[in-house]
Amino acid sequence: MIVGEKMAGNEFQVSKAKILLAKGDITEQGTDAIVNAANSTLMGGGGVDGAIHRKGGPKILEECKRMRATEWPDGLPTGRAIITSGGNLKAKHVIHTVGPVWRGGIHGEPELLAEAYLNSLRLAVSNGLKTIAFPSISTGAYRYPIEKASRIALTTVKEFLEKEDKLDKVVFVLFTRHDLEIYKKAAKEII
Repeated sequence: MIVGEKMAGNEFQVSKAKILLAKGDITEQGTDAIVNAANSTLMGGGGVDGAIHRKGGPKILEECKRMRATEWPDGLPTGRAIITSGGNLKAKHVIHTVGPVWRGGIHGEPELLAEAYLNSLRLAVSNGLKTIAFPSISTGAYRYPIEKASRIALTTVKEFLEKEDKLDKVVFVLFTRHDLEIYKKAAKEII
């Protein structure tokens, strides 16, 4: 397969890995890891974060509390990522990352958003994982414009996959048809 070759519909090939775009519920993904768009407290919250904690059960929260007590007493900084088990989820692991709150795009938000994706990917590879599913980080309660965020997400993942051949599949799980269409449009231009 040629790098960047477009495949059927919502599937793209980059090096040996596939990037898939799907509308759905990230908590239902059976990938090795799903990514949680967490807040810095790591204690759960609304949106994707709350859904993952509710469906994954108390084991995820217990692991997050341990990490807060030892490694991150002041909370997980924006752009960083940690890994826990998947608790009751289909995914074996949850990678928790904190995306930036949109403040106009002039306070380092693009770089921090790219770091959130990149650090999640690095953590997956360092833990021997082969498949990972992302939500659209920061585009919900943190109000990052999805048109801009989708381009950062797809560019960061594409560039990572071109350099690193350890992942087999990266899935972007979008909650609405509208969000999926925005990612599809960006993917056709970027990948």
